[in-house]
Amino acid sequence: QEQLVESGGGLVPAGGSLRLSCKAPRNIFSVFSATDLAWYRQTPGKERELVASITSDRDTNYSDSVKGRFTISRDNSRKTIYLQMNSLKPEDTAVYYCNQRYRDSRTYWGQGTQVTVSS
Repeated sequence: QEQLVESGGGLVPAGGSLRLSCKAPRNIFSVFSATDLAWYRQTPGKERELVASITSDRDTNYSDSVKGRFTISRDNSRKTIYLQMNSLKPEDTAVYYCNQRYRDSRTYWGQGTQVTVSS
């Protein structure tokens, strides 16, 4: 069983919305709650970049390119992280990856989900 399972990607016109989800089925509630979570994205030929992050204390951080349009959240009871993406632009097209980091610095990645925004 995968550590992180993503869903929610797809094709959407510019100006549209999508919500990505990432579940950690192997975690128990207390373990998941103590981890920091994030969403990254990557396009061909470029490095993976941080989109948004949320700590175990629910402090959030966003890249300048998505600030005001994307919202990261977590539901510890469901062991799930979300990325609500509004006002999507063609430049948001990428493979999106969720990331989970434990206090001992172990890091896990989701399998990636494709988001394509048409102009």
